[in-house]
Amino acid sequence: MLWFLHVAIDAGFEPASYEDEAVGEMTKNEQGKLWISRVTLHPRIEWRSERHPTAGEVKHLHQQAHDECFIANSIKTEVTINES
Repeated sequence: MLWFLHVAIDAGFEPASYEDEAVGEMTKNEQGKLWISRVTLHPRIEWRSERHPTAGEVKHLHQQAHDECFIANSIKTEVTINES
């Protein structure tokens, strides 16, 4: 979330709020042990000004944030974003 806010502001947008509901999926690994193999984020973003990013711009902002996020860069779990 913090990286998203940072890249959005750098791109000239003004987020008013960002809420997310992360959902994890557990599967068994090669040794038969449970692990969280996928996390799907469901962000809800409200914008402060009249200038809102397009859906494509929001997707790009999320990709930028994911690329910079130290948590995302530290885990092997797949992280996807449900941008509805």
